[in-house]
Amino acid sequence: MGRFLLRRLLQAVVVALGAISLVFVVVRVVPGDPATLILGPDASAGQLASVRADFGLDQPLWRQYLTHMAGVLHGDLGDSWRLGGSAVSSTLDRFPATLALAALALLITVAIGFPLGMLGARKPGGARDLLISTGSLVGQAVPSFWLGIVLILLFARQLNWLPSTSDGGAAALILPSVTLALPFIGWLARLVRNGALEESAKDYARTARAKGAGERTVMYAHVARNIAVPVVTVLGLLMGNFIANAVIIEVVFSWPGLGSLMVDAITNRDYAVVEAAIVTITLSYIVLNLLVDVLYVVLDPRLTPENA
Repeated sequence: MGRFLLRRLLQAVVVALGAISLVFVVVRVVPGDPATLILGPDASAGQLASVRADFGLDQPLWRQYLTHMAGVLHGDLGDSWRLGGSAVSSTLDRFPATLALAALALLITVAIGFPLGMLGARKPGGARDLLISTGSLVGQAVPSFWLGIVLILLFARQLNWLPSTSDGGAAALILPSVTLALPFIGWLARLVRNGALEESAKDYARTARAKGAGERTVMYAHVARNIAVPVVTVLGLLMGNFIANAVIIEVVFSWPGLGSLMVDAITNRDYAVVEAAIVTITLSYIVLNLLVDVLYVVLDPRLTPENA
């Protein structure tokens, strides 16, 4: 297990450094001058040059990169010119809000998607299965930003049941988390359905039926237990997707998380915050993938760290 973890950690470091390098290049080739945004369009050439020198933007790109990576190795991604202070601190202050949104979306996805998948698998090809499969495809096809706007108009504006922004306390989590979860509910339902159908055709399920067990018992006492391993490991990847996909949802619902911070930073060419936000999302995804790898080895006794 030690060698397995070391190999995965080394892979994670390589991916993280690659992501940081890519983000560094991308945010600097996007048109726009941070010095102009800081001082305004009426600033003199000398003032603009002074600000660029303060932020190291007057240096060649390769020198900026070396300076930047030296800071990264010390845990420093630079300071935010707009917010003031460390970009990493600003990002970490917003991360818990994104994490709460992603966690509730994951809970909703599992609570609805898993039972729907099992229901569809009990009578494949029937009306219920067709309804669940069709609904799953529709849910996956609907754009999240459009769905969020529709939910705001219906439940916040027309019915006045739920708040549409973060000012509504814990209830404000409901609409954005449902919006974030809906496409993945259908995805999980289809995954569970297909897995349950495959497992229900195996020898242990046929043996249980031969001993007189009802179909409900076979599906929920035997089949559900065996498909739990791949489903549980997939949940870690889902959590990473939720964190990454929260960007648009947070903007629609004015949620004070990492996504809205990143969009605002991109608009204002706040390079340090953009990099810190994207690196935080990337590292979260890497850590969750690492946990999924370890969890899969722990849950499935047929696997060993060497062949995982």
